[in-house]
Amino acid sequence: MNDTAVEITNLLYHYCELMDSGRLEEAAALFRHARVKVAGDAGFASEAGMLALWRRHVIIYPDGTPRTKHVVSNPIVEIDATGQRAKVRSYYSVYQATEGFPLQLIAAGRYQDEFERHEGRWRFAYRDYTLFDLQGDLSHHLQGRV
Repeated sequence: MNDTAVEITNLLYHYCELMDSGRLEEAAALFRHARVKVAGDAGFASEAGMLALWRRHVIIYPDGTPRTKHVVSNPIVEIDATGQRAKVRSYYSVYQATEGFPLQLIAAGRYQDEFERHEGRWRFAYRDYTLFDLQGDLSHHLQGRV
């Protein structure tokens, strides 16, 4: 994997790290310059919209985390000829364990992301957040209707 692909995939992994550590504001900030496609009437969400969505639905436990492990796998990175834009298709799996809820896979799906290079650094430009393929027991992770 070349340096550019590593930089881009590290953004995917950083998102997981931030979500799993309960740092929702920082996770939302990754999408500051991006359009995020969301389900429902909203269509697209901003950084503030993503943060509001997560605060409304993600259960945060007393340790400050959602007690999850997001795993991104199989990233396919396609960099355009200019070297300034990239598309990435990947899978995600979300595992969770809480007191009284043994470790298990609770969700799986896909991300379709676009990245842009700005002032020498890669950043999210687009994410399709609607590609939720397999649902497990989300009762300890999400509250309310998503």
